[in-house]
Amino acid sequence: MKDETKQLYDCNACIFKNLSCMILKEEEFELIRQQSVQVRFSKGETIFKQNGKSGNLIFLHKGIVKFTYAYETGKKYIMTVTKGPKLLGGANLFFKATNIFSVIAVEDCEICYIDFEAIKQASMINPNYLIALCENALTMFQHSSLAHNQVNGRIANILLYLWEHVYQDSPYEFNLSRKELAEFAACSHENVISTLGRFKKEGILELDGKKIRILDHEQLKQISKLG
Repeated sequence: MKDETKQLYDCNACIFKNLSCMILKEEEFELIRQQSVQVRFSKGETIFKQNGKSGNLIFLHKGIVKFTYAYETGKKYIMTVTKGPKLLGGANLFFKATNIFSVIAVEDCEICYIDFEAIKQASMINPNYLIALCENALTMFQHSSLAHNQVNGRIANILLYLWEHVYQDSPYEFNLSRKELAEFAACSHENVISTLGRFKKEGILELDGKKIRILDHEQLKQISKLG
C-alpha cells in the first residue's frame, strides 16, 4: 500500500460524490469528504482483511479486485471479481463490526477509504442515503449462482461473467491465475486446466498463456445454463 501525499482524484469530479449528491446536499457530503483518504494499492495487496476490524467503505476508482473467503481449514474461495468504479464493503455497515471477507487487488488499484462514522452522520440527516449505499454496494454479487452447476457449467459461467462484467472485451488477458479461477469456480486446479483444454478442443475458445479468446459465446452460454 502506498500512502499518497497528493490527491489521486479531484473530489469535485468523483463519481462517488456525484452519486451521493443525488441524495445529499453539498454541505452534507462535505462531512464525508473530509474523512476520506485516497490510497493506491499494488497488485496482490490486501485492501480489506477477513476478520479485521471494519471502519470504512471502499470506493474503487480504478482497477480490479477479488473478494475472497477463507475457511478454517485454510481453503479459499473467490466470491466475486469486480472492477472500478465501484462502491465496496456495504454489507459491513449493517451486519458485522469485522470484515466478512478479504478484498485483494488483482491489478494496481486506486481507492478511497470512506469512514463509516462520517456516513452515519450524513445518514442521520438523510436516512435514504444509507439505504442507497448498501443497495449500490451489494449489486456486485448479483451474478449467477454456481451452486447448482457441474464443473463445466461453473467455469463457463465464470468466463462469461468476467468477459461481460470485468474485462468487457474478447480477446482479453486474465489477471487471474488458473489457481484463482479454481477458487472462483470452487473446483480443483486440475479441473480448470482440463476444462479449458476441452473448451479449446471443442472450438469454444482459444488459449494463449493467460489470454483467452471466446470463439463461441452461444455454446458457452448453453454449457453455463445446462451445467
